[in-house]
Amino acid sequence: MTANNNSSIRTPLGRARGLGSAKDGTHHWWVQRVSGIAMVPSLIYLFTQLPQLVTHNHDAFIMWLQQPCAALALSTFLAAAFYHASLGVQVIIEDYIHCEGQKVALLLVNKLAFLLLGIVAIYAILRINFGLIG
Repeated sequence: MTANNNSSIRTPLGRARGLGSAKDGTHHWWVQRVSGIAMVPSLIYLFTQLPQLVTHNHDAFIMWLQQPCAALALSTFLAAAFYHASLGVQVIIEDYIHCEGQKVALLLVNKLAFLLLGIVAIYAILRINFGLIG
């Protein structure tokens, strides 16, 4: 037996690359599941409220969004949805982009883009909620 049993179970390509487990997969998996589950309560609320607003005009939607429960539900949903989407795109980038420079750049753009979208969306909801628009 060798002193290092771990090298015997790795593939030759894995030994050549020197790549092992990043030990981040379990946390990423759990966070993605939690962010998906976090959307459920706000989605239930939104699915009960939004069909009533389809037949109304823009002013009715603004009045609805000025209610604290509506603003909180939509903000919670959007925050969880953008975070969940960012995690999903991160997995795609990590799995399918093999050039390290491109991978790092795309991961940075992914995080910044979804963060910016989330901030802009929640800022717009808060402006409507506090009566600064409408």
